[in-house]
Amino acid sequence: MPRPGQVKSSGERLSDRIALGVLTRALPPELVDEVVAECGRVEQRSRLLPARVVVYFVLAMCLFSGQGYEEVARLLTHGLERVRRWEKPWQVPTTAAIGRARRRLGPEPLKVLFDRVCRPVATQETAGAWYRRWRLVAVDGSTIDVPDTEANSAFFGRPGSGRGQQRSAYPQVRVAALVECGTHAVFAAATGPLSVHEQRLVPGLLSRLEPGMLVMADRGITGFELWQATSATGADLLWRVRKNVVLPVLEHLDDGSYLSRIVARGDHRHRDPAPVRVIEYTLGDDHDTVYRLVTTIRDPAQAPAKELAALYHQRWEIENTLDEIKTHQGGHQLVLRSRDPAGVEQEVYGFLLVHHALRETIHHTAHQAGLDPDRISFTRTLHAARRHVTGQAALSPLTTQAGPETHKP
Repeated sequence: MPRPGQVKSSGERLSDRIALGVLTRALPPELVDEVVAECGRVEQRSRLLPARVVVYFVLAMCLFSGQGYEEVARLLTHGLERVRRWEKPWQVPTTAAIGRARRRLGPEPLKVLFDRVCRPVATQETAGAWYRRWRLVAVDGSTIDVPDTEANSAFFGRPGSGRGQQRSAYPQVRVAALVECGTHAVFAAATGPLSVHEQRLVPGLLSRLEPGMLVMADRGITGFELWQATSATGADLLWRVRKNVVLPVLEHLDDGSYLSRIVARGDHRHRDPAPVRVIEYTLGDDHDTVYRLVTTIRDPAQAPAKELAALYHQRWEIENTLDEIKTHQGGHQLVLRSRDPAGVEQEVYGFLLVHHALRETIHHTAHQAGLDPDRISFTRTLHAARRHVTGQAALSPLTTQAGPETHKP
C-alpha cells in the first residue's frame, strides 16, 4: 500500500510525466502522440527517450537555447525528481543518446505539429490586428546560422562566397514566414538552402492565406507570377515594389493614387495583366525616399491612399517577430545546434512552435486585461515560461496563469 500522498506509478516512468507549462497546454500529449503515430515514429520497443519525450525535448532545447543537451534534460525533470514518486529513477540521457533520438524522430513530427497548431490568434477585439475588415499579415524571410559541418555546408551553403567576397564562418538556413502583425504569431513557414531565394519559398506558404487578410510585403517579394498566385488565394495585397517596375498610369484617382497594371516580364504567352492600384509617397526630411505601393484594393473608398501609406509600416512587425525568435529566444548571435540538415529543419520548427505558444499566451493575457498585445513584454514572458518549466508546479500538464508584466508607458 502506498503511503498517503504517494502515487503508485504502475510502471509509469518519470519521463512520461514531463510538463512544459505553456508548451504542454499548446501541444498536449494526446496531440503529440497522434502526430507521432501519423508520422510513423511510434517505437517498437520501450526506450529511455520515447518519441513523445523527444518532441518535448526539442521544444525545451528551443526554449532553453544555449544550454547543453544533458542540461536541458535535467531542467525538464528537475522539479519532478524532487517529488520521489516513481518506481525507477530516470537517468539523464547522454548527449549521444539524445542525438540519436532526435535523428530517429526527424523533422516531420515538428512540421506537422506546426501545421496543426500555428494559426492566426487575433480575435475581432484584438487591438492593432485589423485594418477595417482586414486581418493584417506580413510575409518576409530571414537567415539563421547553423553549425559549420560538412553536411550543413554542402546542403545550405554560406553567404559571401561570391567572387571577391569573404566567406562567412557559418552556413545559413533560409526561412520564409507569414506573421499576423497584431500578435506576432507565425502561422506559416518554409525552410531551404541559402541559394533558394525567399521568393521561391513563399509559394509554399500561400495555402494558409484566405479572404479577409491583407498581406504586406517589401521589395524582396515581387514578380508577376507570385503576385497572381498570392492574390488567387482571395487575400488582398499591399506590396512595395522597386522603382524600376513599369507601372503605367491608366486613371488618376481622387485620393492621389492611380490605377495601373502589372505585366509578366518577357511574357510570350500573352497572359492578361494584373490590375492594381498604385500609391506613391515620400519619407524623410528631404522627401528623397520614394515609396511605391501596389494593392489589389482598387476602390479608394474602401481604403484611402493616405491610410494605406500609414498602414504599411505595420509590415515591420514581421521584422520584430524574427528578432524575437533569433535574438531573444535564441540568444545573442544565435547558431543552431543541429549538425545535419534534417536536424536543422527540426530545430527551426521547434523554435517556431515555442514562439507561437509564447505569443498565444501573450494574446490571452492581453485579452483578459483589455490590452494591446504589444503592451506585453515578450522577454518577460519568455523568462516566466522558463521559470515555470524548471519549477514543475504540477505533475499534470500545467495551466498557464496570466503573469507576463506589461511595458510601462
